[in-house]
Amino acid sequence: MAYTSNANVSLQSALAARFEEWRMDLRARLARRRVYKQTFGELSALSNRELADLGLNRTEIRRIAYQAAYEL
Repeated sequence: MAYTSNANVSLQSALAARFEEWRMDLRARLARRRVYKQTFGELSALSNRELADLGLNRTEIRRIAYQAAYEL
């Protein structure tokens, strides 16, 4: 019977570890999405003249926001 209780504890700790891993992955994904949305919003708010001063074109905003968030 002691073996069964040890197996249950082991299973519970494995599930807890798996859940924690999933939770950390979700937090990382949400953080990257937040960076993407913030970068996209800030660049979209700039005028075409301001973007040109930075050497950017409006069509590049999505790519730049993606790179800022996902290609660290």
